[in-house]
Amino acid sequence: MTIFNFISLFGGLALFLFGMNTMSGNLEKTAGGKLEKILKVMTDKPIKALLLGTAITATIQSSSAVTVMLVGLVNSGIMQLGQAIGVIMGSNIGTTITAWILSLAGIESDNLFIQLLKPTALSAIIAFIGILLIMTSKKNRTKDIGGICLGFAILMFGMDMMSDAMSPLSEMESFRNLLVMFENPLLGLLLGIVLTAVIQSSSATVGILQALSLTGAISYGMAIPIIMGQNIGTCITAVLSSIGVSKNAKRVSAVHVYFNIIGTAILLTGFYVSNLIFKFAFVETSVDPAGVAIIHSIFNIATTVILFPFSKLLEKLARKTVKDKNATGKSAFIDDRLLNSPSLAVSESKNYTVKMGQVAIDALLDSISLVEKFDTKTVDRIIESEQKLDDYEDKLGTFLVKVSSHNLTDDDANTVSTLLHAIGDFERIGDHAVNIAKAAQEISDKNISFSDNATAELKVATNAIREILELTEKAFAENDFALAMRVEPLEQVVDDLLAEIKSRHIARLTGGKCTIELGFVLSDLLTNYERVSDHCSNIAVCLIQISKSVFDTHEYLNDYKSSGSETFTTSFEEYKDKYILPQK
Repeated sequence: MTIFNFISLFGGLALFLFGMNTMSGNLEKTAGGKLEKILKVMTDKPIKALLLGTAITATIQSSSAVTVMLVGLVNSGIMQLGQAIGVIMGSNIGTTITAWILSLAGIESDNLFIQLLKPTALSAIIAFIGILLIMTSKKNRTKDIGGICLGFAILMFGMDMMSDAMSPLSEMESFRNLLVMFENPLLGLLLGIVLTAVIQSSSATVGILQALSLTGAISYGMAIPIIMGQNIGTCITAVLSSIGVSKNAKRVSAVHVYFNIIGTAILLTGFYVSNLIFKFAFVETSVDPAGVAIIHSIFNIATTVILFPFSKLLEKLARKTVKDKNATGKSAFIDDRLLNSPSLAVSESKNYTVKMGQVAIDALLDSISLVEKFDTKTVDRIIESEQKLDDYEDKLGTFLVKVSSHNLTDDDANTVSTLLHAIGDFERIGDHAVNIAKAAQEISDKNISFSDNATAELKVATNAIREILELTEKAFAENDFALAMRVEPLEQVVDDLLAEIKSRHIARLTGGKCTIELGFVLSDLLTNYERVSDHCSNIAVCLIQISKSVFDTHEYLNDYKSSGSETFTTSFEEYKDKYILPQK
C-alpha cells in the first residue's frame, strides 16, 4: 500500500458518499410530496406500514433519511408512534437493495451483457445518459432523473476506486494479521458499530466491506458480525435527530435502536450457537460482494420476521424508557427535521395552511352570526382564533422561507409561492372577523337595530359572503382550479351588491330614514365584507395563476374580466341572479 492507494481509497469513499447523497436526494425530489400522503394514509395497519417502509427506503435509498423523516412527522403530531414502528422495520429491509446494486462489482463472466453490468462499464453508460438528460431537457423532473443516473454512476465509480485502492491489501502479511483480530465476533460487531456511527450510513459501510471483500481476505465469519454491527451503528442518525423533540418522537429513535440491538443479539447468538453444533463450512470461506448482500438481507429480513409480531411490546419498551414525567409531550408546529425532505415539508406546509384557512373562515362566519345574535363566548372564540392565526402566519411564514432556500421542484416552488400569499390573506380575514365582532358588540351595547330594508339588504350580502368564503376554502383545500375560477365572478357580484347597499344607505340618510350612528356601523360592516371578498379573490387568483404560470395579478384579472371569458360571464350572471337586493 502506497500513499496513492490511500488517496484513491478516500477519494473513492468521497465519491461513493457524494453519489449516494445525490442519487437519494434526486429520488426523493422525484417522489415529491406523495411520500407524506402515502405515509399518513397507508400506516393504519402494521403490515401495510412494513411494506410501505420497505418500498420508500428502496426508493430513496436511505433508511436513515426515512427514520429522521418519521421523527419529524411524529414530533409534528402528524403520525403516531404505533404507525411509525412498522415503517422502521420495513426501512431496514428496503435499505438492503443498495448492497445488491453494489454486488455488481463482484460479477465475473466473459459474457458481453454481464460485462456491461460491471461498474466500469455500467457507471460510464449511466453517467452519459444522466448528463444527456440534464443538458437536453427543459423539465426539472427529467433533470432530476438525470441527477439520479449521475448519482448512481458516481456511487459505482467510487466503489470501483475503493476496490482498486484496497487490492494490494490482499498481499500484505500485516493486513492479514490485523484481520485475525476481527475473527472475534465482538470486535467485528464493535467495528461495524463504530464505522457506521462515524459515516452515518449503513449502505456506505456495507459498500466499504464489499470493496474490501474483493481482496479475498474477508471471510464470512468476519463479515457477519461486522454487518450486524453496521445495523446498530446506523441508529446514531435517529438518536441525533431525536435531540430536542417531543417524548413521542424520542420513542421513534428508541424503537429503532431496540429493534436493531435485540435483532442483533438474537441472530448473532443463534448463529454462533448453531455454528458450534453444526460447524458451518462456509464460515472460513472468503466472502464476495454478493455474499455481503446476502448476509445483509438475511439479517434484516430475519430480524423483521422475528420482531414484527412484537411491535406492541417494542412500543411499550420505548414508552417505559422515554417516560413522560408529567410533561405534555407537545408537538412541534412543523418540525424543522422535515426540511431534510423538502417535498414532504412543502406538502405538510400546505396541510397547515389549509388548517389556517379553516380557522380564519370559521372565525369570520362566527363574527357574521354575532350581527344577528350577540354572544360574548363567540367573541372570545374569535379573538382566540385571531391570535392563533397570527401564530400560524409567523411560524408558517418562517418555515416556508426556510423551505424555499432548498432545491425544490417547479411544482413545489409554485406551491410555496401560493402558500406565502395565502397565509397573509387568511390572517387578514381573521382581522376582519375581529372588526365585525366589534361592530356587532357596538350594536348590542347600544341596543340599536337597522331598518327592515337595511336588514334585508345586509342579509343578501351576508349570504354572498358566506358562499365566497366556503367556495374559497374548498378551492384552496382541494386545489380545485374550476372552483377557484368561480370566486372572482362572485367577488364582482359582492362588490356590486355592497356599492348598491351603500348608495341606498346614503339615500335613506339624506331622507332622514336612518341615523348617522347606524350609518357608521353599517359602513364598518360593509367595508369589512368588501375586504374579506377581496382576500378571497386574492387566494383564488393565486391558485389559478400558479396553475397557469402567470404571475401578474392585475394583468390576469383584467384579461379575465375584459376578454369576455365565457366562464367569467356565465358565473357572474348566475351569481347576479342568485343575489338580488329587495326592492327599495
